[in-house]
Amino acid sequence: MSLLPAIEQETRTNPEASVIWLHGLGADGYDFAPIVPELGLPADLGIRFIFPHAPTRPVTVNGGFVMPAWFDIFEMDIDRKVDVDQLMVSAEAINNFVDRELERGIDSRRIILAGFSQGGAVAYQVSLSHPQPLGGLIAMSTYFATSDTITLSESNRELPIEIQHGLHDPVVPQALGISAAEFLKDRGYAVAFRTYPMDHSVCPQQIGDLSAALQRFLNW
Repeated sequence: MSLLPAIEQETRTNPEASVIWLHGLGADGYDFAPIVPELGLPADLGIRFIFPHAPTRPVTVNGGFVMPAWFDIFEMDIDRKVDVDQLMVSAEAINNFVDRELERGIDSRRIILAGFSQGGAVAYQVSLSHPQPLGGLIAMSTYFATSDTITLSESNRELPIEIQHGLHDPVVPQALGISAAEFLKDRGYAVAFRTYPMDHSVCPQQIGDLSAALQRFLNW
């Protein structure tokens, strides 16, 4: 299978779990790679972290400037008009990473999707539509762009979901994180929703919650 370029880090040899972590608009896989040692995970918890690089493409809201992007954004209003076709292509590219982890011997229930901002929109689509049960979803400062079109997988009805958002986010308003949480809770998903006194970023308190979520998802 063809895979996007990506960075990989393993907390120890022969990991028994994988986290596929998607960056935001204009960034790349290096954006979140430094966070791994800061998570303070138990030494005996073996996780393979995968940080794919989004392809470069023109982004309408940025004047057509070419940058790493999982999909084009047409308008930045509260409805967040995006190129859904491009988002679905990116989702399929991430599904390829999931398939590769399965081939490597990782149980599907120990594969976690994480995404920040634009990457989180892709992570929503991948994790909630995947035909095999996955280990969890971490959605950071993001929005559920395909909530109106997604076919929810019965295999992931029990998927644990962690949503984290900044109270003062000027890029992705907190209201979008709340609406995603409510959409999922209304359909019976187990959702933890946490907010932090920050803008469109990541804060130290959040890193502790990210570590706790990973360990909870993996029953550690």
